[in-house]
Amino acid sequence: MTETGTTRPGVTERGTLDKAAAENFPVAPFFLPKDWRTDLMAVYGFARLVDDIGDGDLAPGGADARLLGVSPAEAEDRLVLLDAFEADLHRVFSGEPRHPLLRRLRPTVRRRALTPEPFLGLIAANRQDQLVTRYETYDDLLAYCELSANPVGRLVLAVTGTSTPERVRLSDAICTALQIVEHLQDVAEDLGRDRIYLPAADMKRFHVQEVDLATKTAGASVRALVAYEAQRARELLNEGAPLVGSVHGRLKLLLAGFVAGGRAALRAIAAAEHDVLPGPPKPGKLQLLREVGVTLRGER
Repeated sequence: MTETGTTRPGVTERGTLDKAAAENFPVAPFFLPKDWRTDLMAVYGFARLVDDIGDGDLAPGGADARLLGVSPAEAEDRLVLLDAFEADLHRVFSGEPRHPLLRRLRPTVRRRALTPEPFLGLIAANRQDQLVTRYETYDDLLAYCELSANPVGRLVLAVTGTSTPERVRLSDAICTALQIVEHLQDVAEDLGRDRIYLPAADMKRFHVQEVDLATKTAGASVRALVAYEAQRARELLNEGAPLVGSVHGRLKLLLAGFVAGGRAALRAIAAAEHDVLPGPPKPGKLQLLREVGVTLRGER
């Protein structure tokens, strides 16, 4: 390996992990035990990298493709990259992975006895993004969230040793809600990628056409549609919120932060009168802290 090749893996790894600071919700906040933070960041590195592959947002230069053994001729083919990434994931469980973020994940997998399924779900979601850009019904969207969002919550429970069937059910509701909230915040950005995560049946019900999503500000029909989907997300958050009360200590604060982040984002969307087209409405820190307090008290 050349000298340049020895430095680039660290650069691509650091660049991926640096994106944690820009996430809507804390990835591994300071108040968690160090071993939890280490393992959650390893999981985050995997999830962030697979999303970057699926969105075409890899760092320029092709270092990730080379690390995964993908030729320069195929380095822009997202499906080829996802296949190579999945092959490297299997090496986490039965060999020596090539990519540094997957090598970083291997001790976490062993320490926490993690299984391949949630990681494979996240890869499948990004593969689906290359093939499916519209969702006909809300149930179709929920099936996508089962792959794209719910595995993350299940991994958090597994890393913290708190997974039970009931907690998984509640976590799934929270994660699906957070995914829907993100879709609502990113309607314009997703449309720029030729993706629409608003169910077509709902768009028809509210008399919204795709061209209505490409305007600078939302009309009444788009706002009504966004409000409808936001209420669905709110109900899912309320359904999953008892997860917070089922755990204790610093994990309780972390999970409250996830629920509160979703609720605060929904309040920001409502404060923007459900006009998400100029850009994602974002809550302020004070609003987020208020929602954390409400969630910890078990209020709605």
